[in-house]
Amino acid sequence: MRIFLTFLAAAFLASSSWAVELGDDGLHKTAWMRDTFKDLNEDLAEANAEGLRLALFFEQRGCVYCTSMHEEVFPQPEIASYIEENYFVVQLNLHGDLGVTDFDGETLSEKDMARKWGILFTPTILFLAETVEDGQSAQQASVAMMPGAFGAGTTLDLFTWVNEKRYESVDDEDFQRYHARRIRERNDGSTD
Repeated sequence: MRIFLTFLAAAFLASSSWAVELGDDGLHKTAWMRDTFKDLNEDLAEANAEGLRLALFFEQRGCVYCTSMHEEVFPQPEIASYIEENYFVVQLNLHGDLGVTDFDGETLSEKDMARKWGILFTPTILFLAETVEDGQSAQQASVAMMPGAFGAGTTLDLFTWVNEKRYESVDDEDFQRYHARRIRERNDGSTD
C-alpha cells in the first residue's frame, strides 16, 4: 500500500508540473503572452519600443496540437527564454469574438480576422515584419508563418530564423536549408 501511495503521489506531482494553465477562454496561457487591446499598430509599436518581434498566436479551445506545443515544446527552457527575450506574443482565438484591429485599420472579431488572413487551423503563428506599409493587412505584412505543431528543434529554428531576419538573406538559405543546417550542427541524432 505504501508503494502504491508513493507512486500515486509521484504521478500527481509529475502531472501537475506538466499542467499548462488554461484561461477562461480555454486557451493556454504562458508568462510570455501579452494581454493587449489587439490593435496591431499599437502592438507593433510596443514590440518595436521593447526591441522585440511581434508574433500572433492563433489557438482554440480543445486543440490537442496546441496542448502538445504548450506541454512539450514551449516549456523547454531554451525555447521559453528565447521567445520571452525576443518576441512580443499576442494570442488570438480562432473562434473568438474579441475585436482585433488590423494594420489596415479594419476591426473584426478574432474569428472573422482569422478568415480574412486565411488561418485555417491551430496552432498557427504569424511572424510580423518590424515595419508595415500603409494599407497592408497582417497577412500581407507577415514574414513567416508556422502552420501547425512542430518539434522543439523546428520551433526554435523558426523563431531564430525570423528573429535574425534570415528571410531577407540573399544567400539562398531559405528556412528549410537553414533548418537542415541547424539539425546537422546539433548532431544529436534528431531529425527535428
